[in-house]
Amino acid sequence: MKKFLFPVLALISFTACNNNTDDSVSNQDINYSKLPQEFPFSTMATVNGVPVINGGFGSGAAAHPTRKGEFYVITDRGPNTDYLNGKKFLTPSFTPTIMHFKINAEGNIEVIKYIKLKNPSGQAITGLPNPAGMGSTGETAYDANGNVLGTDNYGLDSESIVAAADGTFWVSDEYGPHIVHYSAEGIEMERISPIGVNTGTRKLPAVLAKRRANRGMEGLCMTPDGKTLVGTIQSMMYVPSKNAATNKTLTRIVTFDIASGQTKQFLYQQDGGASDSVCDITAISNTEFLVIERDGNFGSQGGIKKVYRINIAGASDVNGSDLAAVDGVKINGKALEQCTWSEISAAGIQAVSKKLAVDLVAKIGYEHDKFEGLVYLGNNKIAVFNDDDFGIVDDGNGNPKAKILPKTGKTDKGTMYIVDIN
Repeated sequence: MKKFLFPVLALISFTACNNNTDDSVSNQDINYSKLPQEFPFSTMATVNGVPVINGGFGSGAAAHPTRKGEFYVITDRGPNTDYLNGKKFLTPSFTPTIMHFKINAEGNIEVIKYIKLKNPSGQAITGLPNPAGMGSTGETAYDANGNVLGTDNYGLDSESIVAAADGTFWVSDEYGPHIVHYSAEGIEMERISPIGVNTGTRKLPAVLAKRRANRGMEGLCMTPDGKTLVGTIQSMMYVPSKNAATNKTLTRIVTFDIASGQTKQFLYQQDGGASDSVCDITAISNTEFLVIERDGNFGSQGGIKKVYRINIAGASDVNGSDLAAVDGVKINGKALEQCTWSEISAAGIQAVSKKLAVDLVAKIGYEHDKFEGLVYLGNNKIAVFNDDDFGIVDDGNGNPKAKILPKTGKTDKGTMYIVDIN
């Protein structure tokens, strides 16, 4: 396969954190000494005179489970803008894609291959919404001219990725929300969701179906023992309804035992409100993790881009005994999202503990708006990635305009940083 050399943005020596790492490759064999550089992606389309770059890699990230210096990054559903009651999909045939790359001996990013996600029959999927009963968010899909598009039974708004030791991938999604298991070639093997999609008997708790549109399962990682998936819901869910949910800083972490399919839920208290996001998650141990909290502003304009160290060991499991309960566990007849933190505490429910690990804006002057990919590398170092939104943003009228970084005046592009944490 033809290989492409992309220079990496920020490179510092690190040790991979997986216990199964290939010890035949030492840190000295990987050159992390290059100065910061951008990812030079090509243009895949031009819409209304605006170039749409073939980027988007950085919605989620994972280290290769056995080979140091190799990574996977994933796109979301594709370039889109807000329009009426849904989204304009600027390239409707776009397929959510995994990029596998390594840091080569010259210190550049070398793309090993691209893996397009596929349905169980091996056909490439799209990022178009799921139909009713299969994970629909109620969003209508339009093309760039405002014509209504269809749905995709296997469509995905992919947000995070786990690279398993057997070569397969687990991907989190914001539609269903789903957790989807893909083969090494990107073919769907199992889709797990709150509503069930005829791929088996394993489901997520029914309450998770009340995620907000475009605020579903944003982060996903695997515990170092390889037994459990841990996912983050991006923001407060609409439980029992949009108008009734009042605790704007409450969101949830869900765990999924890969062998048994058993789930647990834990409460997470955000610093910001419902407009802020809990994004990617990466494991330090089987109970300790790093998570992203961010807002939607550029870092150079007062944006919040932080990483917190959390621990679920002392947190209360709020799954309850009835996983089919559409509003989940209640306190005095009220859904958890209707309760204050004082009411939750009085009921004996403990949220996950958290403490600040690093403020990226203060630490490195992080200038992007979307800080969405996170990998723990061991030795208190992390790799972080931004979602460049394919180089476009909404102009306020449903049309694209170039996504310009206010600090530099350049179009935003996918970028990798290595950062020390506390």
